[in-house]
Amino acid sequence: MPSKKAGSASNSASGAEWAKWVYLIGIIVAGLLGAFGGFLPLGGAAAMVISWLLILAGILSGLFFLDSEDVVNFGIRVLLLFAVKEALSLAVIGSFNLGQYVTGFFTGVYDFLLPVGLTLLVVYFWKRYLSSMMP
Repeated sequence: MPSKKAGSASNSASGAEWAKWVYLIGIIVAGLLGAFGGFLPLGGAAAMVISWLLILAGILSGLFFLDSEDVVNFGIRVLLLFAVKEALSLAVIGSFNLGQYVTGFFTGVYDFLLPVGLTLLVVYFWKRYLSSMMP
């Protein structure tokens, strides 16, 4: 999902290779918890800890992995994912309600990508406008 520039190999050289894995694992975990979270015996505290860990993973991957100059394209992808998520919530596929699991997966991924997008937006405005004002 992230678009990387061809000449942007400085992330792996600067030690941000781990952020790629944080991003990927965060998307997979958020999607699976969204799809099958109702089957897991997670109490209130465990669900809260997992939610905060996913938010932290989203912020870290937004800071260290994704390019803040690509914030508009990332926002369009998130809005498209929101539209797909809402359209799938209305669909019933066959007699088995498969749409419930697919919608849960997309909802989990969407919820993971929101802090990533907000972090990219903050970094973009910092680099573009605020860092030039600092002495």
